[in-house]
Amino acid sequence: MRGRRGVWAGGGALLVVCALVAVGVFGGDDEAAVPPDARARQYQDVDACLLTGEDGIKTGTPAAAVWEGMEAASGDTRARVTHVPVMGEQTAANALPHLNGLIQRGCEVVLAAGEAQTETVRKAAAGHPRVRFVVVGSGRGRGGAEAGNLTVAAPGDGVPGEVANAVRRAVKAAQ
Repeated sequence: MRGRRGVWAGGGALLVVCALVAVGVFGGDDEAAVPPDARARQYQDVDACLLTGEDGIKTGTPAAAVWEGMEAASGDTRARVTHVPVMGEQTAANALPHLNGLIQRGCEVVLAAGEAQTETVRKAAAGHPRVRFVVVGSGRGRGGAEAGNLTVAAPGDGVPGEVANAVRRAVKAAQ
């Protein structure tokens, strides 16, 4: 009997040692778990999305000043900001699928810079009353009256400030 107990005890001890080695080799991370960086920005669940021309937000493009305002508003409101360029022909028809993509993504605020982009937004705004729209342009667009969810920012040096204020208002309304 004694021999069997010794075999079982030795086998059990060997099993425990193997389990400990396996956990040490295969289990856990090499680094200790660390808390997330306290400096990381905590974004709200609000998206402001910019529809641009092919050149995006490069300096000198119509969208550059809009992006500047969006970033300023994001710093204050913690809204996420993104931009999507319309590639290919710069027409309202070509811009429409890009705009629809932003709306389907759930952008609460959609901004547009560029002739084709603003024309598309002006035409589509009334059909999407829950989305806030901001276009940079002057006067009324083609097709008459503007939708109640559309803000028009006058082109010029004040665009970043006007856009930032429009995004802040839209973010507040979306909360």
